[in-house]
Amino acid sequence: MYNPPATIDKVLSELDRIIENALKENSHLGIFAYIYRRTTARIKQAILEKQFEDNAHMELLDVAFANLYLNAYYEFERHGNISDSWKIAFQAKDEKLTIIQHIILGMNAHINLDLGVAAAFIAPGNNIISLKNDFMKVNENLKDLTNEMLARVSRVSRMMFLLDWVGKNTDEKIIDFSIVKAHEQTWNLASILVYLNDADKKN
Repeated sequence: MYNPPATIDKVLSELDRIIENALKENSHLGIFAYIYRRTTARIKQAILEKQFEDNAHMELLDVAFANLYLNAYYEFERHGNISDSWKIAFQAKDEKLTIIQHIILGMNAHINLDLGVAAAFIAPGNNIISLKNDFMKVNENLKDLTNEMLARVSRVSRMMFLLDWVGKNTDEKIIDFSIVKAHEQTWNLASILVYLNDADKKN
């Protein structure tokens, strides 16, 4: 029975469970889960190092953010109701896509939708203003993971190695730019959601 985790450590344990299950079933769902675990561990380290203005608040955001993914994952497993963006990402587990494509599908659902929802949830109304600096600082931690992620992908994909060599780090720059722009759009979403009533939020 799935119980939403209340701490980052418990989030990491839940992600480990998903990754382990994906390995057993040879499922592509483990690709995004692995990347997301690395990201969550990096944010945890940043919180421990007190890199944010409000580290306690950032843990609340990280946990609320993670629970949106975890809930979507388990709802999908039991054929429940989930957003269209997650449905597309999860259903792609049986399609012959590249590793990067699987990652981007997960990032689209989780960053472009879930992150804004999580931010609006933990910082309602004018409280959202005090969250902005820390929210944007997450970009720095995500960028640090880009080179590592692509390096690991290139080890198992000759095409990725070739593209990286020919492109001279163009792929990293594109992904970095995409993450920054996604965060900016997500912040705009959060800034709108915090002032909507519950009925409008559902719509």
